[in-house]
Amino acid sequence: MEAVILILGLLFLAFMALGVYVTVKVVGAAKRGVDRTITQARRTVEETALRAKSFGQAGVAGELAQLRLALRTSMRATQEALQTGAAQDASLSESLGLFQRLSVHGQELDEELKRLEREPDRTTVASLLPGLKQRTQRITHSADSLRWAARDRAQRFADDDLEALNVQIDVEAGALRHWTVEEPSGGAGASAGAGGAGPAGAAGSGVGAEGPDALTARDPRAQTGYPWQKTVRPETTN
Repeated sequence: MEAVILILGLLFLAFMALGVYVTVKVVGAAKRGVDRTITQARRTVEETALRAKSFGQAGVAGELAQLRLALRTSMRATQEALQTGAAQDASLSESLGLFQRLSVHGQELDEELKRLEREPDRTTVASLLPGLKQRTQRITHSADSLRWAARDRAQRFADDDLEALNVQIDVEAGALRHWTVEEPSGGAGASAGAGGAGPAGAAGSGVGAEGPDALTARDPRAQTGYPWQKTVRPETTN
C-alpha cells in the first residue's frame, strides 16, 4: 500500500513539474512574441518618422534622416536575405558571420546619426556630413554586395535544378511516345497467302495492316489532382 502511495505521489509531482515546464515555455514564447511585435512596431514608427523627416525637412536634419533611412533599409534587407538563404544553403553561414560584424559598424553609425539629429550646433553637424555620407555608403555597399551575391547564388542553383529537370522530362516524354508493333503470327508470307484465300484472308490481311496496338485510356478519376486540374464530375442518368 505504501509503495502505491509513493508511486502516486511521484506521478503527481512529475505531472506538476511537467505542467510548470509547459507553462514556463508557453509564457516565454508569448513574451518573445510580444517583444518581437513591440520591436517591429517601434521600428515601423521610427522609419515612418525618418521618411517624413527626409522628405519634409531641408538642410542638415533632412540629410541625417536620409542617411539613417538608407542605412537601415539596406541592412534589414541584407539580413533577411542571408537568414533566409542560410536555412537552405549552409555555405552562407560565413557570409552571415561577416554581416554580423558589419552590423556592429552599422549600429554604431546609426546611433551616431541619431545623436547628431538632436545636436543644436548645426554648423558643426554640417561639417561632419561628408564623412558620415562616406561611412554610410561604405557600409551599405558592403551590405548590398552580400545580399546580391546571395541572391545570384540562389538563382544559379534554381536555374541549374530547372535545367536538369527539363532534361529528365524530355527523356521521360520520349519514353512515353515510344512503343513497338508486334509482328503478326505466321510471317508476312502467311498473311499474303491468307489474303488471297477469300474473305477470311481479307480479314486476316486487315489485322496484319493495323497500326500500333491501341493504348488503354486512363481513368481520369484515378489520377492525382493538382491545383490547375478541373474536378471530374460524375455522369448522372435519369
